Amino acid sequence: MECPATVAHYKAGMVLSGVGDALGYRWEFEYNGLRIQQAVQNLGGVKNISVSLPDFPVSDDTVLHLATAEALITGKEGEELLHEVAFHYKKGMRDMSGRAPGSATIRGVNQLNPGTKGGYRIAYDKSSGGCGAAMRAMCIGLRYPQPEQLSSLVAVAVETGRMTHTHPTGFLGGVAAALFAAYAIQRRPITTWGLGLVKEACPIAKEFVRSAGYAIPDTERDWGYFTEKWECYLESRGLSSGSGPVVFPEPYGPSEREEAYKSFSFSGWGGSSGHDAPMIALDALLGAGSDWEELMSRGGFHGGDSDSTAVIACCCWGLMYGMKGVPECNYTNLEYRDRLEKSAEKLYALSH
Repeated sequence: MECPATVAHYKAGMVLSGVGDALGYRWEFEYNGLRIQQAVQNLGGVKNISVSLPDFPVSDDTVLHLATAEALITGKEGEELLHEVAFHYKKGMRDMSGRAPGSATIRGVNQLNPGTKGGYRIAYDKSSGGCGAAMRAMCIGLRYPQPEQLSSLVAVAVETGRMTHTHPTGFLGGVAAALFAAYAIQRRPITTWGLGLVKEACPIAKEFVRSAGYAIPDTERDWGYFTEKWECYLESRGLSSGSGPVVFPEPYGPSEREEAYKSFSFSGWGGSSGHDAPMIALDALLGAGSDWEELMSRGGFHGGDSDSTAVIACCCWGLMYGMKGVPECNYTNLEYRDRLEKSAEKLYALSH
């Protein structure tokens, strides 16, 4: 693995997040992972898939990830930045034809009123624990990649996440996705990522919620589920102390992963919540190493919210490994590739 992360890694992270999204989205509403794996094989495997319009559009995940990134690259901070993000989310929702945005995202963005006092905040919604904040937050890690920037990363991830997903299971998914991207840039051992989320980032997020003074009782009441699910996952993988080695079930092929992902999930739809979209992404990264096709098999071709797990996994993978081993046909004609690359270059410049 190259060290440290270069502008090429940033570009790979942003572009491959779009590739993972487009590939996962193609079969997002196919409930059976084994049928998805077969469909991929029928196309000649990942290495022969040309990811381009009209067959492989990006979903709402990439449109809103770009919205977050394009707000961040204005260089604004604090409340000014939050109004900018809210503005970009409103704008992004005008580009949702055929992209299947989630109901909490639609409801939340409808309530945003950027430019007015507190207009980036919405009413607390106890049903907003989905993955909509997680799928668009990786670029926050590209903006605040250093260990000493953790409190900034957490604050921005919480506040931008709460623009649509006020339930902690929802917005902590955004913290996880941003954090894992930052860890990928730091070259932090991947076996420590989950522990860092639970022991370092989540306590900072809880303290931030208290200091921000918004929906504190509701948030604290609903807080426990996210960290409990993560602690169970880390224990099951032998990663509770962050040292590894990773313990996977034997065997752990596509059908076993289907059952595992369902068991991580809130409702049997793997990856659709804020806790399990980054969890499945991390599981795929731990199992795939530097093998792009294996990453897609684990992180993008499963029954469930496969675009949202892949968008996170592929971003982190690109930040670590660059484009090495990714077939050109997977990304050359990707929808919005130019915007993804431009935002990556500007995020890199800002973060340095």
